[in-house]
Amino acid sequence: MLKPDKQYITSILQKMVQINSTNPSLHPTGAGEAEVADYAQSLLADLGCAIQRFEPEPGRVSVVGSRLGSGGGNSLMLNAHLDTVDVEGMAEPFSGAIRDGKLFGRGSQDMKGAMAAQIGALKMVADAGLTLRGDIHIAGVADEEFASIGVQSILPHYQPDAVIVTEPSDLEISIAHKGFIWFEVKTTGRAYHGSRPDMGIDANMRMGRFLAKLDRLEQELAQRPPHRLLGPPSLHAATLTGGSAWSAYAAECTLGVERRTIPGETAEQAEQEIQQLIDELIAEDPEIKIEFKTILVNDWFEVDEGAPIVKSLKKATQSVLGETAPIIGQHFWTDAAYHSTAGSDTVLIGPTGHGLHSAEEWVDVDSVIHLAEILAQVMIDYCS
Repeated sequence: MLKPDKQYITSILQKMVQINSTNPSLHPTGAGEAEVADYAQSLLADLGCAIQRFEPEPGRVSVVGSRLGSGGGNSLMLNAHLDTVDVEGMAEPFSGAIRDGKLFGRGSQDMKGAMAAQIGALKMVADAGLTLRGDIHIAGVADEEFASIGVQSILPHYQPDAVIVTEPSDLEISIAHKGFIWFEVKTTGRAYHGSRPDMGIDANMRMGRFLAKLDRLEQELAQRPPHRLLGPPSLHAATLTGGSAWSAYAAECTLGVERRTIPGETAEQAEQEIQQLIDELIAEDPEIKIEFKTILVNDWFEVDEGAPIVKSLKKATQSVLGETAPIIGQHFWTDAAYHSTAGSDTVLIGPTGHGLHSAEEWVDVDSVIHLAEILAQVMIDYCS
């Protein structure tokens, strides 16, 4: 009979929260993932896993522990990221203290609670003496909070049939999330003293013309047919810099645009929308100097609700929680998109908590235990 080791799961969660794994790409003093990856590796090795480590950049460590099956079953990967955002303003960033059933500290919800649940689930299967037909891989990856170099480093080495990304979801089943694209738009003027309108060309004013058209596009996106779980696509003007002095015409203005995409949209379509706005400006003023480039594309993900991994997850939540978890979409982006693009049926479920990226973060300990139970049951149902 499967039974969670609550003390074990809680203690390893506390230990992981007490290890600083702040992403150094987000904060100059970030410790990186090496120490917490070492700890996760030791736990997985103790459970008899074959270990692979990946370090695409110094100190940026991902670890995967594999419990190989007897053959012929579906393979499953569980994925949690080991990095956290910074801890500025937090009263107890690494305490791991438990009060009223809540465990406090940076990463407790996002997403070391999930990593503890993944390892706890594997321990449940091992303690029960079960040998499944399919392989099980427990992944703790680096850098999800910035550029996802961790998940990208492990992808070429694994082709699981399904992946569960254990991002926080209040134990609800997420089968889709939006993607995002970052664009940089730049207008060029001519710097000159503010008293000489005959000589100066104001890059900021010209960016204003573009922003007016971008505002029109934003409103048009909001009217497009929405995704049933995610709503319509969207965009916003994220950053804006231009000019050097009160009494000078701005020589250059740079705008950062974030475009949130829904399933079915492509980067090429979104790029064409921006280019069309620029073409309109050039038609209105052939002398305008404006250009744009795509900085980053991170895809959306979606899985069929009828996929076997989703059915297994529904069955497991019904067994553990007494009711089938709701099917939802997430508005934030996750590493699920990489796994989905690589060809694995991918789904999200994670613990309940509060304070992602804020000054006080906690995870509900009971939800972490429940998550471990759910994941263990999915392993047995899906991989047998």
